[in-house]
Amino acid sequence: MAQIYGYVRISTREQNEIRQLVAMREFGVMDRNIFLDKQSGKDFLRQAYQKLLKKLKPNDTLVIKSIDRLGRDYGEILEQWRIITKERRAAIVVLDIPLLDTRQKERDLTGTFIADLVLQILSYVAQTERDFIHQRQAEGIAAAKARGVKFGRPPLEIPALFQEVQEAWVRKEISAREAGRRLGVSYKTFQSWVCQ
Repeated sequence: MAQIYGYVRISTREQNEIRQLVAMREFGVMDRNIFLDKQSGKDFLRQAYQKLLKKLKPNDTLVIKSIDRLGRDYGEILEQWRIITKERRAAIVVLDIPLLDTRQKERDLTGTFIADLVLQILSYVAQTERDFIHQRQAEGIAAAKARGVKFGRPPLEIPALFQEVQEAWVRKEISAREAGRRLGVSYKTFQSWVCQ
């Protein structure tokens, strides 16, 4: 018997999946058939998605709230769409875009062409938005650095004991690891202080 599955994805643990879960239930997806990932859509190496993909059989239906919940990489979205609809021979329903509903067997060539075109456009938009996010982040970081904002942890202050420990290390009386241990830091930190 054909099954209806739902796929829900949120990018971070701080986001809330309730809106997507409500949409799945309203469509008629049973809770046991809803797969949830709490991670980025940059690729499809997501645990719940991979489990879902293995479960999909011919004539099953996969329901997603919007195309960006499936993923954000243009090429990958198109490839996964092909795998689901052609290899697994399952249908896909994108709730936010009625044109992206492959359940309609009676679709004519024009309807199929329009659905494929809409999918390609939306996948491109999802990828472009992801690229813009990265660009805006990089621009924001560059602007902050230009204003003198420091990122990361503040550097550790070199302890007063450093000179004595460094001299013992130079004389090869102790190793860098031992020097770090005596100073309460990692040996890599000790080595970075030596190079300053």
